[in-house]
Amino acid sequence: MDQQNRGFNIIEQEYQKSQAMPAVKTFMANVFTWMTVAMVITAVTAYLFASSAELIASLRTPTGGLSGLGWIVTLAPLGFVLLMSMGFQRLSPAIMSLLFIAFSVLMGMSLSFIFMVYTRSSIFQTFLIAGGMFGLMAVLGYTTKTDLTKFGSIMMMGFIGIFIAMIVNMFLGSSVLDYIISVVGVLVFTGLTAYDVQKLKKIGAGAGMNTGDSNARKLSILGALTLYLDFINLFLFLLRFMGDRR
Repeated sequence: MDQQNRGFNIIEQEYQKSQAMPAVKTFMANVFTWMTVAMVITAVTAYLFASSAELIASLRTPTGGLSGLGWIVTLAPLGFVLLMSMGFQRLSPAIMSLLFIAFSVLMGMSLSFIFMVYTRSSIFQTFLIAGGMFGLMAVLGYTTKTDLTKFGSIMMMGFIGIFIAMIVNMFLGSSVLDYIISVVGVLVFTGLTAYDVQKLKKIGAGAGMNTGDSNARKLSILGALTLYLDFINLFLFLLRFMGDRR
């Protein structure tokens, strides 16, 4: 009798999984669509600012420091991330969408500075490599049967360690520590990509039975924001030791 009950439970679990899969696929498709839109907006904005002496000059003072607008562009994205994350329950899907688009523009303005430090060819090559690594880990995170929760916790601790090390190195100015930070940063955000994709897949299975409701739409935007940040950080850490400086 117990074996029969276990058999029924297995069948029921498999049936529930099969019912949830279309919703999961739709949810994940929405996540990656939003992420792609944001990446295109950021890339176009960064290129436009880097290609215009007037636009890039608006972000800097005559002595080479950040202008008032430059400081806003540098600090505002963090505020947008906090606003979208903490205001999830209060914000409508339309407002979340507008905030995410505005965030993408600000990130593009901020990233335009990398064109002043690195050659365009090395930026493009690093972008392609980062895209390949991100795609590989996204597929791994989506398809693996292994629970990555503990792995994700380790990666988050690694991220905190990187953040602390970067602050310390602002005072030390050590090229060796900078190189170590870059390598560890690549490893951490490569791992976080797989973890975050698996986490979003679980969210899609749990909350995505009705992917047309407002919460599902907002969750897809937050998911896109998470993966966007994973990719951007992976790209920037790769660029730190792979990019050719001008």
